[in-house]
Amino acid sequence: MPFLVAAVVDEPPNPWLSWTYVTDHVDALVAAGKEHLLITLASVALAMVVAVPLALLVRRYPGLCGWVLGLGGVLYTIPALALISVLWPMFGLSPLTVTIALAVYALLVVLRNTLVGLDGVPAEAVDAARGMGFGRRRLLLKVELPLALPAILAGVRLATVSTVGLVTIGALVGHGGFGTLILGGFVDNFYHAQIMTATLLTVALAILLEGLLLLLERVLTPWSRIRSTS
Repeated sequence: MPFLVAAVVDEPPNPWLSWTYVTDHVDALVAAGKEHLLITLASVALAMVVAVPLALLVRRYPGLCGWVLGLGGVLYTIPALALISVLWPMFGLSPLTVTIALAVYALLVVLRNTLVGLDGVPAEAVDAARGMGFGRRRLLLKVELPLALPAILAGVRLATVSTVGLVTIGALVGHGGFGTLILGGFVDNFYHAQIMTATLLTVALAILLEGLLLLLERVLTPWSRIRSTS
C-alpha cells in the first residue's frame, strides 16, 4: 500500500493547459502552424482550380450537371484514411499526398457554391449585357462571375474552414500540421498539454481564416453589402 501511494505522488503532472509547454515548444508549434496553413491554402486553391472550370463547363452543357455533381458526391464520401492510402503509393509520404486528398473534399463544396452563384445571376442583368453587345466571354467575366462572387467566396470560406480540421488527418503520413502534434500527444502517454494546445491552435487558425475571408468578401463585393442593407 505505501508503494502505491508513493507511485501516485511521484507521478509527473499532466495538465490539459500548460503555458510552460507552449514556451518550451514554440519552434515546434510555429513549424506545425506553417505546415497546417500551407496545406490548407494549397488544398483549397487546387480545389478552386478544378471546380471553377467544371462549373463553367456544366453551365455550358447542363446535361453534365448530374454527372459532375454525382462524381463529386462520390469522391466526397470516400473515407479520408482510405483516400490517403490510395494516394500514398503514388506521391509518397509528402505534403502533396495530403493536399490532393483534401482538395478532393473541398472540390464539391466550391463546385456547388459556384453553380449556385452562377444560377443566381439575375436574368435581367444578363439580358441587359447582351443588349449592350456583350459576347459570351465578356458576359461571363464582366457580369456573371462578379455577381456570382459572393456565393463563390462563401463556398471557398466553408471549404477552407472544413479543410483546416481535415488537415489533421495528414498526421498519418507525417504531414498533418497541428494534427501531427495531436497524434504525438496520444502516442506519448496522452500528453494532455500537447493535445490541447494543438487542438486550440487548430480552432484558432480556422477562426482566423474565416475572419480574413469574410473581410475579403466584403472588400470584393461591396454591392452585396449595400443590397442587403437596403
